[in-house]
Amino acid sequence: MEFVVRRATYDDIKAIKEITKEAFTKYCELAGIDPAKNAAVNETEEDIKRDIDTKEVYVAFMDGIIVGTIRVEIFPDKTAYISRFGVRLNYQNNGVGKALMKVVDERLKELGVKKVYLHTASKVRDLVRFYYARGFYIVSTSNESGYIRALLCKEYDEEN
Repeated sequence: MEFVVRRATYDDIKAIKEITKEAFTKYCELAGIDPAKNAAVNETEEDIKRDIDTKEVYVAFMDGIIVGTIRVEIFPDKTAYISRFGVRLNYQNNGVGKALMKVVDERLKELGVKKVYLHTASKVRDLVRFYYARGFYIVSTSNESGYIRALLCKEYDEEN
């Protein structure tokens, strides 16, 4: 399958909100988290607009429909943080996530980023496996959010 991935615009906010709510509601179910307490499930269009203004936000299209999204915050110390990475449930396991991650990897290398981080529920094995297959490894875990979250890291060097 072929996907088009591009930077998000304000016109994409409604679709980004739908995808994020759908994907993170499922994430909460798998991780045993109350969705009412999850920031991603409950974010507003204004939250998304602010992220488009301050982060790199990407969307993936398939057949003209936005089917996935990812956000990346880049810091002055040449590190980055991935958040709100989600794919519509009906399009999961079709390469959308891989395509989004590939674009992020290329962009971060282009910007000279040395490490990128993200959090995921350690209980959701399919996500942990997905990230491991993309070169991430677990740095630490914490229970600060009421469930065990793993902090994952991917290091970029000349060979990655």
